Amino acid sequence: MKQYDSILCPLAEKRELAPGIFDFWLECPDLAALAQPGQFAQIYLPGHSLRRPISICGIDREKGRLRFVFQIRGQGTAQLAEYRTGDRVEILAPLGQGFPLDKTKRTLLVGGGIGVPPLLGAAERLGEKAVALLGFRNKEAVILEKDFQAAGAKVLVATDDGSYGFHGLVTGLAQKEGFDVLLACGPAPMLRAAKALAQERGAAGYLSLEQRMACGVGACLGCAVALLDESGESYYGHVCKDGPVFPMDRLAPEAL
Repeated sequence: MKQYDSILCPLAEKRELAPGIFDFWLECPDLAALAQPGQFAQIYLPGHSLRRPISICGIDREKGRLRFVFQIRGQGTAQLAEYRTGDRVEILAPLGQGFPLDKTKRTLLVGGGIGVPPLLGAAERLGEKAVALLGFRNKEAVILEKDFQAAGAKVLVATDDGSYGFHGLVTGLAQKEGFDVLLACGPAPMLRAAKALAQERGAAGYLSLEQRMACGVGACLGCAVALLDESGESYYGHVCKDGPVFPMDRLAPEAL
């Protein structure tokens, strides 16, 4: 079931997690009841013709809230960061395909930078079955580590410069970790490495793609992505409607 009507949702809580990275909880009971980890919202900002796609970070069905963690990357997200508690945010959600979750299987969560937040909802569902490998540029950029720990996941952190945790690629943390399923979200080079890791271990893999999206529902055809059908033939789908989460074997090589 999908919700295609924009709704004005009050901003209940706001924090700055790291320089330029903000944490919003929006009150939207109807949307929280529908949302699944890995889905996203399109957020409208006055004065901008295009909505901003932001992944759902957390779902609190009891309080009827959705959590969004985003980074300032342009004028739109800079404007969003200026909102105050009590302001109403216009969102279209939940959109897209989320992560398939199986609480009986040990699941490796691999996130890079702002690709980390979409994985938190999966960790909250999986609990002790989740192992979260979180990669960041440096110590200052580390976010949500304690949130993943509170969800019951085993958490390992890597930084590019070695200022915190493991010094190196986030996938380098997986050497001693056994897993049945891999879920990943982050930049394309990290997703390629995560896919190779899953293939090497003979595990199922699901990758969440980051993409610019204008409409979020497959109408504008602006987020085309090369996919493979069951016979291995290439065709074009759309990140917003067919994803953003894809089985790794459905993604054509040029998609990453």
